[in-house]
Amino acid sequence: MFAAVDLGSNSFRLHIGKYNGDAIRVIKSARDPIRLAGGLDSKGNLTEAAIQTALDSLARFRTILDDYQLEAVRVVATNTLRIAKNAAAFLPAAEAAIGYPIEIISGEEEGRLIYMGVASMLRLPNEKRLVLDIGGGSTELILGRGQQIERVESFGIGTVNQSLAFFADGCITAAAYDAAILSARSHFEDAAPPYRPQNWTNAYGSSGTIRAIAETIEKNGLGDRRLSYKSLEALKERFIQMAHVTRIDMVGMKPDRAAVIVGGVAVLSGLMQELGIEVLTPIEAGLRMGVMWDLQLRGTRLDRREQSVRDFSQRFHVDQLRANRVAETASALFGMLKPSDDTLEKYLHWSGLLHEVGLVVSQSGYHKHAAYLIANADLPGFTTREQKNMSQMILGQKGNLRKLGESLLDADFSKAVLALRLAVMFLHSRIEVNLDELRVKMKSKIELDIKREWVANHPTATYWMEKEREWWREIGVEFAIKRN
Repeated sequence: MFAAVDLGSNSFRLHIGKYNGDAIRVIKSARDPIRLAGGLDSKGNLTEAAIQTALDSLARFRTILDDYQLEAVRVVATNTLRIAKNAAAFLPAAEAAIGYPIEIISGEEEGRLIYMGVASMLRLPNEKRLVLDIGGGSTELILGRGQQIERVESFGIGTVNQSLAFFADGCITAAAYDAAILSARSHFEDAAPPYRPQNWTNAYGSSGTIRAIAETIEKNGLGDRRLSYKSLEALKERFIQMAHVTRIDMVGMKPDRAAVIVGGVAVLSGLMQELGIEVLTPIEAGLRMGVMWDLQLRGTRLDRREQSVRDFSQRFHVDQLRANRVAETASALFGMLKPSDDTLEKYLHWSGLLHEVGLVVSQSGYHKHAAYLIANADLPGFTTREQKNMSQMILGQKGNLRKLGESLLDADFSKAVLALRLAVMFLHSRIEVNLDELRVKMKSKIELDIKREWVANHPTATYWMEKEREWWREIGVEFAIKRN
């Protein structure tokens, strides 16, 4: 069994699913409509009230998770926590409340997970499709064929921010709707051409808001009862007639969702107009299902991050022989250093494979360029936190260690950095490392036992080792080198 927790801008949601060989069946769901996006103050910080509401929800989710024997749990946060200025200060308390790490994922990664969830439900290997997901704070557009994603983009417009911007007082007027729809269209107009109907066969809507709009249209007999532009116009006119969100009383619409659905209709109307979509098919799948499938694939070693690393290294013309040598040597040295657990090993290996991507920018300071690229690139499958850790390792592959700051307070991270630095040093010194003839320890000090002839046969090795000793001494770590 797997659990996926989605900390969205509109609602916090939880799915617990069971894998049965060819599908994941949802056996437990939970939802708290906390409207996190509405809890940002004028300076872009989450208010104390919003934080407390979020923590209460996470604590409730934890009691649900504790009732199940779960193989893996993944908690992902989306747009509001991407943009909240005090998100970093909020995360420790949030993680303590739910009992699991929280990953703030990029809009592009959110789109990929959404598409994975949709594709797993449709099982149409050759269908060219467009998937739309309108959340509380962002909207994702994903173009793909079968299981393969061809294009994904995220836009900073959603149901909550559009409702607050144009219907903040609850009043619903034709003028407010016209302005809200025009605003929505402006977000999508530059990006629209690749997503127009000539590039896909069917269009799907995966978010809870889209499904709620479709259900309201069908149950109230609006338009042609489908999620078409005609029906959406009929729903908009019904809202305008009701004049205020407190007067909305329609079959199939929960009272707590009325306010954000008003804004959702504006976003969806603008999107359908700009892309030329006539009919949209709602589907009960999306981010949480994608997260669970991603967990299942990781458990079977079909990790999308592996492909991301391969694709990225090819894009930047990395010398694969050099990269593989550094990655394998660093991983082996990390094992010798006896970390408290092996969590960092795969990130160290990937960092070794990507440590020279910065050469595409400049030979000088290539490690700094590589660190920047890894921290800011769109790497499918990776979270922002994972990319930051890898970026720090790559930044620390050479030169002074002060730039890594407090990261080195983590003993395992320090061991990973040492392993990568030694692997890079051996590469630059052209030393063919026989790991059976090398010993390295890192406790109160670093101890490196190395073959005397290795140094004798490679003139620059002495220089590199003395520099390494100096760098570690600068941060208060003794580095003893023994030649035997």
